[in-house]
Amino acid sequence: MKHARIAWAGAVHDAVEVDGQLELQTPAFKGRRVGFDEVVWLPPLAPINRPRTVLALGLNYADHAKELAFRAPEEPLAFVKGEASLTGHKAFTVRPDGVNFMHYECELAVVIGQPAKRVKKADALHYVAGYTVANDYAIRDYLENWYRPNLKVKNRDTCTPIGPWLVDAADVPDPQALALRTTVNGTVTQQGNTRDMIFDVATLIEYFSGFMTLMPGDLILTGTPDGVVDCQPGDVIVTEIDGIGSLINTITSESKA
Repeated sequence: MKHARIAWAGAVHDAVEVDGQLELQTPAFKGRRVGFDEVVWLPPLAPINRPRTVLALGLNYADHAKELAFRAPEEPLAFVKGEASLTGHKAFTVRPDGVNFMHYECELAVVIGQPAKRVKKADALHYVAGYTVANDYAIRDYLENWYRPNLKVKNRDTCTPIGPWLVDAADVPDPQALALRTTVNGTVTQQGNTRDMIFDVATLIEYFSGFMTLMPGDLILTGTPDGVVDCQPGDVIVTEIDGIGSLINTITSESKA
């Protein structure tokens, strides 16, 4: 099932996708259906399970590491992101005035469903609630260390759109067999497949839960393949993962935000 979180009629609602519409789950509007264009899309995470921790992978696709002239890492390279960086489907992302290179990153995002501590790889996927699409923008002007990006590279408000859906883990038989693609103004600029991750989803859960407890709502952004390009104000970016969804985002300038 595809779950969404939306603002409509002055309130925030949980919803599910039914026959190309959003069916509201809020008790007062239970069963009411609204169109995709009638709502404001929010990150598809309920308040009780909103992310406590957002873990993001760097260089988790060998082709992307090669694109940046780096060797593939021998263990996961991860950094922590703030929840305030998250925004929803069809939202605007602010490009700071004066920067030279800001690029998208199409990523499979893993949503943890139950506390996970010292989980074995063979059991790891049982701890996943579902999956969504993330677009983890990076501003290379601020980049001083590829292995550990500083806060200004990845943690700016509006710079991590996610959604539109949270797809139940049961509906994703194999998270390592999903095609990814990105278009900029309708032109395909990035293509890849989750099978090419250096560290797959189960390995990442085993790794992180080995030294920290993962909690319901925690997010793991699993990295991006090669093919990133600079994005300018006015560009419409669509990051898409087969079976998970198409996340639409538009770049705006800082002076117009």
